[in-house]
Amino acid sequence: QVQLVESGGGLVQAGDSLRLSCAASGSTFVNYAMGWFRQAPGKEQEFVAAINRSGTRTYYADSVKARFTISRDNTKNTVDLQMNILKPEDTAVYYCAADWMGGGNDRTSEYDYWGQGTQVTVSS
Repeated sequence: QVQLVESGGGLVQAGDSLRLSCAASGSTFVNYAMGWFRQAPGKEQEFVAAINRSGTRTYYADSVKARFTISRDNTKNTVDLQMNILKPEDTAVYYCAADWMGGGNDRTSEYDYWGQGTQVTVSS
């Protein structure tokens, strides 16, 4: 079992950058592919980005491609999401998720553990 704690959310203006971090504990981090998802008020949860266990492959939603970058540090048990050129439509609660022995994917059903989420609000 792995525990996930997100941090780094906040209120920013359109065009700004923000870096989210997710700290994992309780299990062998390198055994988990990691993903970031988000949920805006009144909308379904959606995939943002994912990274495989070794950190050599990354995947992005079209809406964030070229603006967001996912990375992981298997020595520190962390996965980060660097978000640049933020837009008001990026406003959401952002969740970190772990997929046991996964390869990195965009399906919420594949992820076994979830963090509590961190709020990101982008004002226009």
